[in-house]
Amino acid sequence: MKLNLRVWRQKNADAPGAMATYEVDGISPDMSFLEMLDTLNEDLILRGEEPVAFDHDCREGICGACSLVINGDAHGPERTTTCQLHMRSFQDGDTIDVEPWRAAAFPVLRDLVVDRTAFDRIIQAGGYISAPTGSAPEAHATPVPKPDADLAFEHAECIGCGACVAACPNGSAMLFTSAKINHLNVLPQGAPERETRVLDMVAAMDAEGFGGCTLTGECATACPKGIPLPSIAAMNKEWLRANRKVRR
Repeated sequence: MKLNLRVWRQKNADAPGAMATYEVDGISPDMSFLEMLDTLNEDLILRGEEPVAFDHDCREGICGACSLVINGDAHGPERTTTCQLHMRSFQDGDTIDVEPWRAAAFPVLRDLVVDRTAFDRIIQAGGYISAPTGSAPEAHATPVPKPDADLAFEHAECIGCGACVAACPNGSAMLFTSAKINHLNVLPQGAPERETRVLDMVAAMDAEGFGGCTLTGECATACPKGIPLPSIAAMNKEWLRANRKVRR
């Protein structure tokens, strides 16, 4: 396959950025998207040019570090992470735009690399439990109703990649925040912080500069793990309940 790439290049957070055009040849349809970028970088290094900086880690679709906007879609045209996107999803001769996440709360550090530590600060605000659970056998001794366990597991699938933010017209982190809240709030071990967790994490989300949610649904469509959109409504309902209790 021969491809035309338009890649966002930006030296650092303070420098202006622009799209640069490259041509890559000899790309196998069985290559992953990141392997294709590796091929591009090998060519750039051989020509004495700066390689394109991009994030990646596991390359197994687990960590979400490989976050890219490809032809306007977070992670590309398939519901998967960028590292698990294969070049057979494209055609020979295609022009492909490759950009970083576009959100004020995710500033570009270099080229396709963005700072997503805002998510870490949201989790730090309330993503913990104070109930001692002991060792693994003791923790499993606490009965958890199957519907609650299933719901918690569903929301625990969120890998914090930020696709929901990148896809949202307002740059909202509501899907990520609600998934983390629902994950812990339905478990008995998370009950002591149930009310304060909602308020603290939503306040942290607002403080980080994420936009407001308008329930447009782009977040759920872009999520590589398919985190359900109803979690937003569930989080809002929980927030209202906790808000009334705290302020009463």
